[in-house]
Amino acid sequence: MKRSLFLLLPLLVSTPALANPSSSQAHGVWMRGDGNARVRIAPCGDKICATNVWIKDTSGGESVGDRLVLTLEPGAGGGFEGTAYDPQRDLTYSMFMSVQPNSLQTRGCVLAELLCKTVSWSRVK
Repeated sequence: MKRSLFLLLPLLVSTPALANPSSSQAHGVWMRGDGNARVRIAPCGDKICATNVWIKDTSGGESVGDRLVLTLEPGAGGGFEGTAYDPQRDLTYSMFMSVQPNSLQTRGCVLAELLCKTVSWSRVK
């Protein structure tokens, strides 16, 4: 889970963003670019959650059911910016998410944005 969620980070929205039609484009199931994880992005309360629904290889510590809680608002360039909270580790990451109809790109950062990772995703459903 940890690896999947960290790779997702450069992914997870406050109430104002939920009202934005573009943020709902992210809802659905997405396959990570390396093919090892599928994540469902859906509302959870007044936030958005990204939950692992399938993991090909669990040896990296990823598990089905692991999740990130996203608090994002519309940002520059039509994307979304904000934070992703990992309740399993009790850590919060800064993140940016760009959504297209069938592709998603996330960028997550830790340590005051000294360590960042960008990941591409493709829509499964």
